[in-house]
Amino acid sequence: MKVRGLGLGLAAVRDLREFRDPVSAEELEQFETDVLAGFVLARASAGLADGTIRGDVGHLDQMRAWLGRPLWDMEPADADGYFGKVLRESPSGTRLARAQALTTYFLFLELRHKVEIHRMTGQVVECPIDEMNRPRGSKDAALRIPPTDPEVKTLFTGWGGELVTCRKFAPTARNYTASKLMSQVGLRVREACKLDLVDIKWELGRFGKLHVRHGKGARGSGPRERMVPLINGADRTLRWFIEDVWGQFDDDHTRSGAPLFPSERKNSDGSSRRVGDDALRNGLAAAAKAHLPAWADTLTPHVAG
Repeated sequence: MKVRGLGLGLAAVRDLREFRDPVSAEELEQFETDVLAGFVLARASAGLADGTIRGDVGHLDQMRAWLGRPLWDMEPADADGYFGKVLRESPSGTRLARAQALTTYFLFLELRHKVEIHRMTGQVVECPIDEMNRPRGSKDAALRIPPTDPEVKTLFTGWGGELVTCRKFAPTARNYTASKLMSQVGLRVREACKLDLVDIKWELGRFGKLHVRHGKGARGSGPRERMVPLINGADRTLRWFIEDVWGQFDDDHTRSGAPLFPSERKNSDGSSRRVGDDALRNGLAAAAKAHLPAWADTLTPHVAG
């Protein structure tokens, strides 16, 4: 039991490991499923390849099956037994990859669900991999957790207000739109740069879709195409940009190869060039510094997704 001093008196503080608010097995199972889905989404938002995410989830599934209960219940002694006995003869790469997947998952739990897990189970989330049992050669996991929804809203609200007073409206509005689109539908910055106007398929689906022709491939397989629904208000974002901003860069919407996000620089025929990823990255960095200073040095297009 912990105690806390306040003035001249002492007040008892409830032990964090005390069990409270029990839930049913069905509710706990659903919560565990939702947490894993959130973990997958966070990894995807960070821009990791699908194969990497599948690999991490596979490692977690195998450890979960061995433990027989949610992974947040795993203690250092459990990890000692698993890595010291079950995986004792496994290749070092397997042991390292599995330990890193577990460490990354616990980092996610601590950042996103620590309070909720304690409220539901009484368990205090703490990674069972420590300096004593960490497999040799392992590296610290680098999970890039995106800003919270309120933080993203704060960023784009402030950035949107800046459009009224900024010195160069068109490029600022372009950077704002591209970053917001990446946030809304999970595009990578280089994918956004390579989009053309004709890649917007308004007729497809309820909101329209983007034809991403230069999507990142896995393990060097080359670009992969995909269709991305214009959800989360992305359709409204793009309509505003095309109707009110795009014409300030170029006056020919029908030109073959017309980029969705033009540069201020021109081609020899007077048409606009395609914006570079540095311009979009720098625009987001400047907006974060002005409107979300806590993320000024860490917010990137991948993390903002």
